[in-house]
Amino acid sequence: MSELKLFNSLTRQLETFTPVHAGEARVYTCGPTVYNYPHIGNMRAYVFADTLGRVLSYKGYKLTHVINITDVGHLTDDADAGEDKMEKMAAEKAQSIWDIAKHYTQAYWEDIKALNIRQPAHWSIATEYVPAMIAYAESIAEKHCYELESGLYFDTSTVANYGALARAKTEDGEGRIEEVEGKRHAADFAIWRKTPAGETRQMEWDSPWGKGAPGWHLECSVMSEALLGLPFDIHTGGIDHREIHHPNEIAQNQARCGSDHSGARFWMHNNFLIERSGKMSKSSGEFLRVQLLIDKGFHPLAYRLMCLQAHYRSELEFSWEGLQAALVRLKRMVMAVSNLKARHAELVSASYLATSESKTLKQVQGDVAPAISAALKDFATAVEDDLNTAVAITSLETLIGLKKVDAAQHLAAIAEMDNVLGLNLMTLTRTDLRVRPKAAVITEAEIETALLLRKDARAAKDFAKSDAIRDDLIAKGVEVMDGDPLGWDWKLDI
Repeated sequence: MSELKLFNSLTRQLETFTPVHAGEARVYTCGPTVYNYPHIGNMRAYVFADTLGRVLSYKGYKLTHVINITDVGHLTDDADAGEDKMEKMAAEKAQSIWDIAKHYTQAYWEDIKALNIRQPAHWSIATEYVPAMIAYAESIAEKHCYELESGLYFDTSTVANYGALARAKTEDGEGRIEEVEGKRHAADFAIWRKTPAGETRQMEWDSPWGKGAPGWHLECSVMSEALLGLPFDIHTGGIDHREIHHPNEIAQNQARCGSDHSGARFWMHNNFLIERSGKMSKSSGEFLRVQLLIDKGFHPLAYRLMCLQAHYRSELEFSWEGLQAALVRLKRMVMAVSNLKARHAELVSASYLATSESKTLKQVQGDVAPAISAALKDFATAVEDDLNTAVAITSLETLIGLKKVDAAQHLAAIAEMDNVLGLNLMTLTRTDLRVRPKAAVITEAEIETALLLRKDARAAKDFAKSDAIRDDLIAKGVEVMDGDPLGWDWKLDI
């Protein structure tokens, strides 16, 4: 394999990945603030981070991936202003903030599982690191911070090249930071927020600067250092973090280390998912969640494929038509792989098949066919080129479509590619992809019964009855597929 090239947001150019520690890859991903359900735009960031991790594993690195859970400190304005998101939601729902955090963390983890995102080495929970955050703040306070009535603030003039990641050192850019009386510079940000006099927070801790809570930016600097050390290899997040959150992390890391190093060698950001109807916003009520896709009858891996069809640095426009096209593409790949497995089963015993499907190409006997090698080479070139998954998918489809090649090699090569893309092609079946819409008015058992009656009617040449049963199923959102072994599928309403 050749070198892995990744786009570094800090330098705005492609660079060869060279790990800080030989043979290892240490990655930190900004996780969710668990005050509400994540929408599908949020989840694009974790599909991207998972793909990055899978590519690093594919390249042979020992991966240590950390994703944080923000359960305190993140304000309602990502630009560092407003109320704490967690406190605000707890007050609105009249619930314990701890219960709010637990519920939405679990919902996020369910989406992680649905999208076949691998478990990281660590889920770092912000509230578990508050003592470490206080100690971290104390270590930089004397040289880099100052105290106001509202809390402890970081003086951005005390570090080199503040805002270089965002390239936003203008007053327009800095003006997005909260305006607080007494701040030395517009871009200065809170390290510790004091609980205002007369107020009580559900989450607050004693500190040298008074009772209160840590700033959002402090959390990620503390947890990444604690679990990965400084410097580490790659820090990922959505492109919205590039403007405020990550520059503030970098400033804290510089202060902590007493150097100009940003804390991570690479800063990588996925672009936005665009949705034109306005249902991406969590303020819209029934916003676009992974569960909503499932409720409409879409397998969640169709959304994963939809994300992989675009480069992570490109904007991706969501539409139901686009999701349906991705589902059709996924179905074709699943059907093709299932057919390959069936043909393989004809050549070998069932017991051998159970073990051979899990074999890697290195374990399969014989020289790899030139056509398979060529597809594997094209795939490697694509993913090594800044995770070009759109091209990698076409390489996978080329591989799947090969004829007259060794069956064991063929399946092992597909599995190798799929381990990177995470589409579960070796285990998914067409039936798995047949997801019952929440609005369905008929059960699977009723459908099967109707199809048996229709089969009997056709055998008796009672075509009027056969057509009536078919039309009734169609009216109930069922697509009848004569001659297809699957028999029927849900007709999705988009």
